[in-house]
Amino acid sequence: MKWIDISFLLSRACDKKFAGFLVCAIFGTVAWFPLAWGFTSSSNFPHNGPKEFSARLMWKTGGRIANAQLFVKNDRYRIEPAGGIRTELGYASILIIRLDEQKTWYVFSQRRMIVSVPLTLDYLLPFSAKLEGETSRTVIGESVVGDQSALLYDVEVQDRFGQLERYFEWVDPQREILLKLLSQDRDWFVEYRHVVVSSQPDYYFEAPLGYRIIEAQEAPIPRG
Repeated sequence: MKWIDISFLLSRACDKKFAGFLVCAIFGTVAWFPLAWGFTSSSNFPHNGPKEFSARLMWKTGGRIANAQLFVKNDRYRIEPAGGIRTELGYASILIIRLDEQKTWYVFSQRRMIVSVPLTLDYLLPFSAKLEGETSRTVIGESVVGDQSALLYDVEVQDRFGQLERYFEWVDPQREILLKLLSQDRDWFVEYRHVVVSSQPDYYFEAPLGYRIIEAQEAPIPRG
């Protein structure tokens, strides 16, 4: 697959608005996951849960709750947010995380284009019931997540900076699948409902035929 250099693309295009918004649209206006999950210390995130599954994804950060459909296959996953991800380029209908390539792909269906950016910790989802940096775990008791029976834990984690954080964690006791993770110290959670463990098609995680791929580099975004 041919990768298109962004500077070459922009030198051939006359759309100055597109040129000006390309990087800041991705990094400046998308507020998606909590900024760096506290227990995630590297982009080689441990994945000790099911290797292939689909689920309804729900998360909360900054007082906002959002929903998406999630598909996971080994070292990559595909997120289809309800309503898409709003950027200055329009709505990205799909987000594909490629841990194997250390890339995040924003898929713009109307433009038939993918903007590929370097993977950051902000886009890593927890899939393992055992958390990275875990220092203690206490069983609270039986609970439910949606219509799924769960076992509720109180978990303490030490992050990469040595700071301690506590979580409530709901786990499917039969399949040992993480169903929900909620921070006791910050205003966020992530939840998986209707988890179906099954093989996922390879093409879910590849560029659709006829789509151009643009490599973009992260640039500092002025904050004010």
